[in-house]
Amino acid sequence: MDIKPSDSAILTKSLTKKVKTSEGDLQILNPIDMNIKYGESVAIVGASGSGKSTLLGLLAGLDDASEGEIYLDGQPLHNMNEEQRAQLRGGRVGFIFQTFMLVQSLTALENIMLPAQLAGLSNAAEQAKSLLEKVGLAHRANHYPNQLSGGEQQRVAIARAFISKPKILFADEPTGNLDAKNSINIESLLFELNKKFGATLLLVTHDTDLAEKCDRQLHMHAGSFVETVIPLTNSKHDEEVVHDV
Repeated sequence: MDIKPSDSAILTKSLTKKVKTSEGDLQILNPIDMNIKYGESVAIVGASGSGKSTLLGLLAGLDDASEGEIYLDGQPLHNMNEEQRAQLRGGRVGFIFQTFMLVQSLTALENIMLPAQLAGLSNAAEQAKSLLEKVGLAHRANHYPNQLSGGEQQRVAIARAFISKPKILFADEPTGNLDAKNSINIESLLFELNKKFGATLLLVTHDTDLAEKCDRQLHMHAGSFVETVIPLTNSKHDEEVVHDV
């Protein structure tokens, strides 16, 4: 039975990515069918170069697919231009990046307020202060990113991602630049806020502990989802390609 785009937070049909090289087309992603339900938390795991970050960029509308269809919150992302994709992201999507992506000239409070201000919300400051308290940084509101530790910067980035109450949250290696203690704190905070706001969470990670906290894990290898886990080192394990997830 065909899945209706309106029933899925994220739905893809035969999603493919190729890039042109001097030696011809290079296949980055093989045709992928995937279905992420509303409210799910899903981890995409795999070795570097397996295609997981490329896939995340396509699903978030940050890059163009070569072929196939992408539906984000029921909307046909593949039929939209950049302006339309940006408008869709602005109202429904949050992002958490490995490198934090904070504006260095803005304070912690101002960084959190920014998406709400761009969306024209009148109570941006009030919401930002509330989120700063939730992430334990109310006392750092007027500090700039270079005055914050890596763990504190990521907490600001998470608060910023949630201020617009996104329906879908993308996270690209959210604990990748953090030590073990900060990683555990960020993991707890991420799932606590995700549960509170009811957002669909799709993350890319090398962190097996973080991935295991998700409802599902999708394993990527050479541009396809596979049934078995492919370790980061060479293995004799056989892999079975799965096209519908």
